[in-house]
Amino acid sequence: MTGSAPTSTLTGWTKAPFTGAGLTYDCYEKGEGPGVVLIPEIPGITPHVLGLADHLVDEGFTVVIPSPFGTPGKPESIGYVLGTVARLCVSAEFRAFAVDAKRPITAYLRAVAADLAARTPGRGVGVIGMCFTGGFALATAVESSVLASVLSQPAAPFPVTASRRRDPGMSQEELAQIVERTRTDGLCALGLRFTRDRAVPPERFATLREQLGDAFEVIELDSGPGNPGGFAKGAHAVLTAEVRETPGNLALAARTRTVRFLHDQIDATGHA
Repeated sequence: MTGSAPTSTLTGWTKAPFTGAGLTYDCYEKGEGPGVVLIPEIPGITPHVLGLADHLVDEGFTVVIPSPFGTPGKPESIGYVLGTVARLCVSAEFRAFAVDAKRPITAYLRAVAADLAARTPGRGVGVIGMCFTGGFALATAVESSVLASVLSQPAAPFPVTASRRRDPGMSQEELAQIVERTRTDGLCALGLRFTRDRAVPPERFATLREQLGDAFEVIELDSGPGNPGGFAKGAHAVLTAEVRETPGNLALAARTRTVRFLHDQIDATGHA
């Protein structure tokens, strides 16, 4: 593909520490309207992540971005990514390789979501996770105020074994609570991935389809040879690096669907 993905800066974002579940991280906030928690992808709150965040603000949401890793505003680089991955691999908060695992960071994110829901309009809040944090968006939905979870290329636990490829990224207890919420509270989830993305195995989405049924909508963008979107085999970041602000870009269409999904689920009126 030609062109560049949308980027932005920290201009206009308010930073404040937030403590929940025994953890404290800085959170960045901007916007008005229903609340969305945007969990950054590896390596952190990059210009690409901020490009998505500012788009959500422009679409009428109050956005909070927790910063549990990385340096906010720093551009992505290979060294920066590898350094962040190395830290996450040994971090007790994230449990990068564990299966059937409660991850302490998701308890923190639930506290962020509950706080945001208490002070924003709408029927509830949405949560977006991307890459390593993709599955955290669904685990956060144990919190009753979360009505929309967006799992963009969920890569945890790292899919280095068959059991990790199938793992939904949370404990069975948490998954059971989320399944129940889809039946009683109207919780819905949206999953996005590229078909050739080795970091996000199809088995993971198959597990979630089996458990969540019609409450789990899936968008899979073809990244195979000769694909219509012109995506490289290594395409990964559906909502950030692969988006182009040009008509016909399929990642742009996925971002548009994500915004509509959030409005439908959390706006008080059910629409933008």
